[in-house]
Amino acid sequence: MRIGILTGGGDCPGLNAVIRAAVRKGVFHYDDEFMGFLEGWRGVLENMVLSLDLKAVSGILPRGGTILRTSRTNPRKHEGGLQRCIDNLAANKVECLIAIGGDDTLSVAYQLHELGMKVVGVPKTIDNDLSAPTSVLGLTPREHRHGSHRPCAHYS
Repeated sequence: MRIGILTGGGDCPGLNAVIRAAVRKGVFHYDDEFMGFLEGWRGVLENMVLSLDLKAVSGILPRGGTILRTSRTNPRKHEGGLQRCIDNLAANKVECLIAIGGDDTLSVAYQLHELGMKVVGVPKTIDNDLSAPTSVLGLTPREHRHGSHRPCAHYS
């Protein structure tokens, strides 16, 4: 299967770990192929892609941020944006998309799902604005439970 990955919204701890884990699991266990869309939804809109193989994800755990970079681009705010996303995903033969992000990123992913795209959403927030998950990337479980809005700089 050919799988696309994007990271949207603000940086937080754990983004590279999710990218690395998805690629390693997919390659080692399912013979999947991965491509990363640079700068979140902007990369899908503008067809900015990076091949993600084992070499690309080797050594990324200690690096801050995300190797795919991120943006706050929302395709729904661009005329024909969702259709352009669908067209670019099809042009790259992406069969499934892993969207790592918060409320805005995952709401776009959900709309693509409703239009027939296979999507996996990985909840991530620095704003503590996701109500359903019990833990998310960017906030420790204690901060999430107690409603603190202080984002984590790192886990110690």
